[in-house]
Amino acid sequence: MQRLYDFIRSHPTGVDVFWAVVLLGLSGLWIGSMPALEPALGYAAVAVLFSLVVALRRRAPERMLLLAVALGLVQLAFDIETFMADFAMLVVIFTVAAHDGPRWASRLALVGGLCAAPLSQLRWPLEGTVSVPAQVFFTVIMAVPFALAWVLGDSLRTRRAYFAQLEEKASRLEREREAQAKVAVAAERARIARELHDVVAHNVSVMVVQADGAAYVMDTSPETAKQALETISTTGRQALAEMRRLLGILRTGEHREAGEYVPQPDVEQIEELVEQVRGAGLTVDLTVEGTPRELPTGVGLTAYRIVQEALTNTRKHGGPDVGASVRLVYFDDGLGLLVEDDGRGAPQEMYEDGGADGRGHGLIGMRERVGMVGGTLDAGPRPGGGFRISALLPLKPAH
Repeated sequence: MQRLYDFIRSHPTGVDVFWAVVLLGLSGLWIGSMPALEPALGYAAVAVLFSLVVALRRRAPERMLLLAVALGLVQLAFDIETFMADFAMLVVIFTVAAHDGPRWASRLALVGGLCAAPLSQLRWPLEGTVSVPAQVFFTVIMAVPFALAWVLGDSLRTRRAYFAQLEEKASRLEREREAQAKVAVAAERARIARELHDVVAHNVSVMVVQADGAAYVMDTSPETAKQALETISTTGRQALAEMRRLLGILRTGEHREAGEYVPQPDVEQIEELVEQVRGAGLTVDLTVEGTPRELPTGVGLTAYRIVQEALTNTRKHGGPDVGASVRLVYFDDGLGLLVEDDGRGAPQEMYEDGGADGRGHGLIGMRERVGMVGGTLDAGPRPGGGFRISALLPLKPAH
């Protein structure tokens, strides 16, 4: 059945030709029963032209409408009474009303359809003695099919236009959402690049200070100079690691005009962050498992930003009386983060479309940061209600 439906939709002209042949055949049967040959030829010519109207109604609706109007006037002028072929008038009225063409054609179809029944009654009145109210009633009844054909066609045209607008609007919104997501990714990458730039600059500053100190105490305190050189070596490796993560990121935005470079927050500042959030009225539990140790600067910064953004989303979307928990787990080769809340959860678009919900791009930033250090991130509804953000950050850069 579906194949037949698809075939009909893909071959509209063929379907119209089929119904035109059917209409011509039925009209031919009616004409064949006429006793006189001369009037039968006139009926046959009208039937052929009306069949042509049906066959080409979708290819040239306005022209077929004018042809149908001309055939109706010919019938009135040459006393060719209405018969089976006149059914084509209903078909062409419906087609023109449903077609997204010039409005004059639709108005002409409506006026012509409403005038067909009265003109037919004036030209070929009912036989016998019929009262005027009866003639008026019969005329109204005959005009109803023409009005219904136009109403159905116009409703179909309006519906098509409405769905076309919806599709265009959905397509436009999708393009806008993609553009917003790209802008958010670019902005977040620029922000990450600036932060990493600050981290590297800070490390280099530390190396310079340590080098100056080692040169100053090289003769008087070799042990202190050795410790300074070890600090330079460790800091240099960290700076190189951050520079590797910095490759491929285009630094945009405003440049720093003045001021010293300062280190960015890391895991050690998460406790302070939790205290600040508690002071703002949000109940937060902090749990640390494993042995805390010094982490690469990029990993520590990423962990801090994830917790910060997750708690911000809890305040924004969790609702009243919401509680949250932050869990840090130190593994041998990585750091695990788990931030949960028992609120009403974030909008579905935030975690299905990467965070482009029109009110912020926090999750987009999280995914970018986690990807920079080669980690994984999972965000979504929490079983039993609320929201959960889970991340695993490796301690060694991904190759």
